Amino acid sequence: MRLGLTAGDAADTLAPLRDVDMTVVLGINAYHSSASAALLVDGELVAAAEEERFTRVKYEVRFPQEAIAYCLAEAGLEPGDVDHLAIAGDPLANLIRKAWFVMATRTGRRMARHRADLPALMRAKEAWAERLGVAPGTLRARVHRVEHHIAHMASAFYASPFDRAAVLSLDGFGDMVSTMWGVGEGTRMRVLGEVNFPHSLGIFYLALTQFLGFHKYGDEYKVMGLSSYGEPEYLDEMRDVLRHDGGLGFSLDMGFFRHGREMEPMNWREGSPRMGRMWGDRMVRRLGPARGADEPLEDRHRNLAASMQRRLEEVVLSILRSLHDGTGLDAVALAGGVALNSVVNGKIRAQTGFRDVFVQPAAYDGGTSLGAAYQVHHSLGLPRTAPMEHAYYGPGFDEPACRRALESAGVAYRRLDDEELVARTAEALDRGAVVGWFQGRMEWGPRALGNRSILVDPRRPEMKDVLNSRIKHREPFRPFAPSILEEATGRYFEDDHPSPFMLMVYNVRKEKRDEIPSPTHVDGTGRLQTVRPSQNPRYHALIGAFEARTGVPVVLNTSFNENEPICCTPTEAVETFRRTRMDVLVLENLYAERDGPRA
Repeated sequence: MRLGLTAGDAADTLAPLRDVDMTVVLGINAYHSSASAALLVDGELVAAAEEERFTRVKYEVRFPQEAIAYCLAEAGLEPGDVDHLAIAGDPLANLIRKAWFVMATRTGRRMARHRADLPALMRAKEAWAERLGVAPGTLRARVHRVEHHIAHMASAFYASPFDRAAVLSLDGFGDMVSTMWGVGEGTRMRVLGEVNFPHSLGIFYLALTQFLGFHKYGDEYKVMGLSSYGEPEYLDEMRDVLRHDGGLGFSLDMGFFRHGREMEPMNWREGSPRMGRMWGDRMVRRLGPARGADEPLEDRHRNLAASMQRRLEEVVLSILRSLHDGTGLDAVALAGGVALNSVVNGKIRAQTGFRDVFVQPAAYDGGTSLGAAYQVHHSLGLPRTAPMEHAYYGPGFDEPACRRALESAGVAYRRLDDEELVARTAEALDRGAVVGWFQGRMEWGPRALGNRSILVDPRRPEMKDVLNSRIKHREPFRPFAPSILEEATGRYFEDDHPSPFMLMVYNVRKEKRDEIPSPTHVDGTGRLQTVRPSQNPRYHALIGAFEARTGVPVVLNTSFNENEPICCTPTEAVETFRRTRMDVLVLENLYAERDGPRA
């Protein structure tokens, strides 16, 4: 456990910093899940995007060439203009533990061989110059490596509106750490403690997700949805698998897992991550047979999912209570893949003592590029800038680009002014249309937040089945999200704390559940997005227009995609519109209907 580490200390372990007259910091997450780039100019977040949006491969792990090119172009910069490269992950962090793991375990030796030749591990500046397309010897940027969980924590605290807050990172693992906590104040962070690999909340959830027959990387969110359909019948067994006696620490009973002994290394070179089986044979002896991917879901599986989710909640909320008691602070900022568990997040204010909660929209590994950039920026002694109030940092496209996409595909459309566009789209939702809504800059993080969204009427209970049969083709137990005018949140939900990034699950008020049945989950909850005019004026206006017609300040919002990453370009949106049974497509001010524009 490491005590008293500050943000400056963390950066100093990565590279010596000689002066503070630096303005451009490019953060990179490469050869790790959800490769990404984020660009700070004078401390302001100018652009951020995941590489998957450009390669169209979910959770892309390769070097984020396209994301970097986009970020620099958005700022009007060239690679040679970058002052600092902030790389998420540090091969030298926790080196003794890494060396022991390599020497003592088969898993460690396999991982070391698998990653040994990756450019991301090279310390030579020339390697980064080559990846950025800069001639050897001309890259003036200084290269800094930021430990994985420090990058997570920095992405949460420095993006938050808090001047002083507790900070918690909960993840699978990175740089031999799975969990880290501390305190942020102003432009500095102090790490108070950590939990080391192989003990990990993320691996606990991942292993049981695999055990339940969901084997694709990132499938944990499916099991979170499934958990609402079961009862925590196996909670005692889960308490044996994941041990926690209060306080900030926890441990896995490693007899139930393989990752500490013989796990196959993950694919970190290109494409989607692929992970070997995490659970061991003892899991079968204790919980019964694992479910095959093609086998039907039974009550036992639903109850296992409910038990796993409940145990995660017990441990995370207990950690947060201890963190609150130990720091005496009212605010907490969270990141890491486990911080995407919106069911847990929605219970923090009611059950931990924290009153203000901020979860960075790209809380998963994709957000470490932003955290690395923030970490280096503040290590230079530079001030904090405005907090992250929205997530619209990806590519945007002008109207001519939208026209070209529609005309190239032979899709008829008409241009509407702002008022008519909003009114006509609200009318389409009211009559039951499925609307593709493509506006402004793409969202940063895994959630569609009203710029790359598919929208429907939340009052129609059949809409969940309509979306699944016509477009999304998802498992029926997975919920859809309500987007609500922020000012109306307390009328429909039992908590009115803003949730702009769709990372909180609240109880829908009982008297409102029949009013918005399609985004209300089986347990009476909703993973809501609150919308205010300053964050997204056009989306707020659309929901307001829908309320004016129907009396309901809510629309159902799901991501604009079928079975690939969320649409980035107008061309991708038009292709999705054409190959699915969507009724309406809105690209900026251009309005198209499947049967042609109405008069």
